[in-house]
Amino acid sequence: MTIEIGVLGYRFMGKAHANALARLPMFFPDAPDVERSVLVGRDEAALEDAADRLGFDSIATDWADVVDDVDAFYNLGPNHIHAEPSIAALEAGTPVFCEKPLAPTLEGAEEMATAAREAGDGVPAGCAFNYRFVPAIRYAKRLLDAGELGEIRHARGRYLQDWLVDPDAPWSWRNDEELAGSGALGDLGAHTVDLLRYLVGDDDLAGEMERVSGHLQTFVDERPVEGSDGETRPVTVDDAYSAQVAFENGAMGTLEASRFATGHKNDHTIEIHGSEGSLRFSLERLNELEVMRTDENRGYETVLVTDEDDPYLEHWWPPGHVIGWEHTFVHENYEFLQAVESGGEFEPSFEDGLAAQRVLAAIEESDENGEWVSI
Repeated sequence: MTIEIGVLGYRFMGKAHANALARLPMFFPDAPDVERSVLVGRDEAALEDAADRLGFDSIATDWADVVDDVDAFYNLGPNHIHAEPSIAALEAGTPVFCEKPLAPTLEGAEEMATAAREAGDGVPAGCAFNYRFVPAIRYAKRLLDAGELGEIRHARGRYLQDWLVDPDAPWSWRNDEELAGSGALGDLGAHTVDLLRYLVGDDDLAGEMERVSGHLQTFVDERPVEGSDGETRPVTVDDAYSAQVAFENGAMGTLEASRFATGHKNDHTIEIHGSEGSLRFSLERLNELEVMRTDENRGYETVLVTDEDDPYLEHWWPPGHVIGWEHTFVHENYEFLQAVESGGEFEPSFEDGLAAQRVLAAIEESDENGEWVSI
């Protein structure tokens, strides 16, 4: 079986996934055969250029002409166009892989999750939380599931960037509530929420996030329109957020993200503290996991997660030859396309995307009302 793939979007995420699809047959010989069939966008000239560079056979300017003609539909467009094409594809029985956050609003995410449920078994619907597929994160999950950290007491996550520090940085759709839904909260916080749910959300660990207290802040109220002569547009989303979290089993959590964290380029850090040990991960050192066990009690040990028996590493290089950010997309495409071929399940699913969206919406509500909000 060759899986014909249609992809909506050809910029940042389009490049990342096209690269992953090209790498799959080289390094994952058991992966399904795929054909980069059609690339979807609005600008025909730009589409033709992108299709040539990214290895697609054809182009289309209307997603409605594509969703029921391909074997899998990738929705990699801006947040405001996640819902309608994805729902249409699922209604046609086409598996969907959608970027995060699942939708700009909780209502949109609920509609998408409902469509995925109604599509039934055999039609995977995946949400693109690629950091679940970092080998060091998978290694951390093994430690947690084995109970090596004991009772979970603290879970911390922060995602810091600085690409908007300059007030003259141009306006983009990510600065608009109608198009993006939220700012740092949805763009970065969604990753942190999902990663903590993946790592400690099981009933025998911290459990689900039960209630939150949130704070959102916008530092620059308007930004220049790129290429214009002095035109500006308002910024209607948050530039940064923080939140306190209470987990079901009594653990405490803190979440934070900013696009104004001067000096931080792409710093996604996770810390988990338990009664028997702790672990710490930073995306900027993604081949490493810092682990501390109380029976040794000599501080953190840095584990280089590049051995052949570490998750996914048998497909890459000899031990010590590190992998990078782009490899996470290869791993998630491998898992998703196997689910498409077999008609099996894929995680993170639309249900996981909806669960993260519920947390994000509760943080927004808490900021508006100035009080704790139950999820």
